Amino acid sequence: MSGLEELYKELILDHYRSPRNKGKLEPADIDIHRDNPLCGDEIHLFAQLEDGKVNAIAFEGKGCSISQASVSMMTEKLAGSSVEDAEAVAHSFKQLMQGETPDEAERLGDLMALEGVQKYPVRIKCALLGWNTFLDGLKSYREKQEG
Repeated sequence: MSGLEELYKELILDHYRSPRNKGKLEPADIDIHRDNPLCGDEIHLFAQLEDGKVNAIAFEGKGCSISQASVSMMTEKLAGSSVEDAEAVAHSFKQLMQGETPDEAERLGDLMALEGVQKYPVRIKCALLGWNTFLDGLKSYREKQEG
């Protein structure tokens, strides 16, 4: 294992052992639960949106190290960003997991630590669970705003 791979492994384990932004957030503009019934991973995501920004984002969940580390890293990355940037990062991360070169790879930063997951197709859904939950929650939020 190369030094970089070792560093990435440690980063993922650190987020799994000491998740960032874990807990309930109230009130929440996004309050959505998703799971992967095939492996038992669960994510309950909360976000407060104000003036086009992700003011706060948190999660509760359980599951494998990949799903929990990925959502922890996601909350760290998206907190404080504009909703537009958060959405762009989410799409870039999905591209990375699908083996594509992300449109804006430089935006991903530490999230590149999860790049190795793409070598294990059954684990890709684990890494994407939090991200897909965020995008679903954002879509529902927008529909409520328009409706």
